[in-house]
Amino acid sequence: MAEVYKKLAELLPGTTALADLYTVAASTSAVVRVTACNTTTTATTVRLSHSPAGAADANVQYLCFDVPVGANQTVVLAEGITMATTDKLRVKVANATTVTFAAHGMETS
Repeated sequence: MAEVYKKLAELLPGTTALADLYTVAASTSAVVRVTACNTTTTATTVRLSHSPAGAADANVQYLCFDVPVGANQTVVLAEGITMATTDKLRVKVANATTVTFAAHGMETS
């Protein structure tokens, strides 16, 4: 089994809709840390969900819900998220194009 540590994904959502940040590839598992960086002078809120096997959005999947991210602030949303093949991390921001999301971690295949 190969273990690779790397940046897994990054996203600057262009809308306020729920968006896929990271999907675990076939025959792979991952352990992930997610950060949110507000690059503007306006505070906002963010959400993070973990969707098993890419299932449709459901309230039970949320790891963070409407977490405040201050102006020019970076927040660690979650660490050590264990993910299986085809699991998805999804994010949502209250104000489009204000927050960049990054997923870093280890993939095992």
